[in-house]
Amino acid sequence: MKISYPAIIKYSSKEKVFNVEFPDLPGCFTFGDNENEAILNAQEALTGYLESIDSRRLSIPEPSKLKGKDIKFITPDKNVSFAIWLKKSREKQGLSQKQIAQKLNIAYQTYQKFEDPHKSNPTLKTIIRLEEVFHENLISV
Repeated sequence: MKISYPAIIKYSSKEKVFNVEFPDLPGCFTFGDNENEAILNAQEALTGYLESIDSRRLSIPEPSKLKGKDIKFITPDKNVSFAIWLKKSREKQGLSQKQIAQKLNIAYQTYQKFEDPHKSNPTLKTIIRLEEVFHENLISV
């Protein structure tokens, strides 16, 4: 379920900051005075970027598998990560939100909230039922 995007984090001696760029997400940049601050700011920037494109119903790019010494994988906030994973899983199976709601035996409007990063807050019971619908383990104990 974890969604993470590669970020290029490089120190700029000219600006004296660590610049962060997400190659998969045009226009998603940030920086920090040190590497830890840059990573925290990157998580915040990534979360906001994904929320923004999702709310505008734009296609969410798949994360690439870039590698290198300046590459760190950044994960958005859990509610955003969960909502995006859920939407992508449903679409991969070619199912509508209504169909998933019926499989879960819940109201369509309730299911819609699970795919909304601002409202996604399923109970543990619902997550277990989603595991059954998508044939995937969401929780590791």
